[in-house]
Amino acid sequence: MLTRRGFAACAICAISGFAATAADNPPAATAGVKRTILSQVDGPAEGYVTIIVIADIEAGVQVARHTHPGVESTYVLEGGVELNMDGQPARLVKMGETLQVPANIPHSAKSGEAKTRLLINYIVEKGKPIASPA
Repeated sequence: MLTRRGFAACAICAISGFAATAADNPPAATAGVKRTILSQVDGPAEGYVTIIVIADIEAGVQVARHTHPGVESTYVLEGGVELNMDGQPARLVKMGETLQVPANIPHSAKSGEAKTRLLINYIVEKGKPIASPA
């Protein structure tokens, strides 16, 4: 299990080009984004891994379109983001609110005028990239 291991690459969930799997080395840094893995455990079912992350995002950072091989659930601790998810209108998600992105749905986001901090829970297929460009 990984705990308190930090690396840059993700804003809401992951940035375009983030092709590392949960067990791989961290991807290249992305300007304006810091991601810290708080925990990683196998499950909740065979073939899946649950990863809890804090993402710190500077103001005005654009997160490119991407997908995940599982569900992303996010709570906005500070600031906010504009979420753009295929099949839905753009939505502003502010401090104290949540967002969920189903598996394999392309989405992107942009942080607002202030620093944003997110608590993210991924439940993704083990051994697959956490995120892939879309």
